[in-house]
Amino acid sequence: MSFTERRRAHRFAIQSPVVIRWKDGDEPREALTVSEDVSSNGIYFLLPQGIRNGTPVEVEMTLPNEITLAGPVRVRCMGRIQRCEPAPGTKSGMAAAIDRYEFLPGDEPPRHAGSPAKSEGDG
Repeated sequence: MSFTERRRAHRFAIQSPVVIRWKDGDEPREALTVSEDVSSNGIYFLLPQGIRNGTPVEVEMTLPNEITLAGPVRVRCMGRIQRCEPAPGTKSGMAAAIDRYEFLPGDEPPRHAGSPAKSEGDG
């Protein structure tokens, strides 16, 4: 069975800012990046360095009108890295499966530090 056939939900090619949080051992990590595509079951994004398969992640983003059809909606998703596609000398493609999510108040700013596509601790 090919990868495409395993997809259970329609993917939207949405480039939207996202905050990714995970733990590397005991060290909390965070990165601000941009989604490549989003579905109800997962999200694909790029990072300067990969995250190990199976690592739990928290993803915070605003879903645009194209998905919600009712105005922008802020969400926090809890999931895990399902696939890491490292590419030497470039960013790693990360596929995260979404296990659950919660809606966030629209006036609560995203909790993040750093700049796009940079991980905390990178130097």
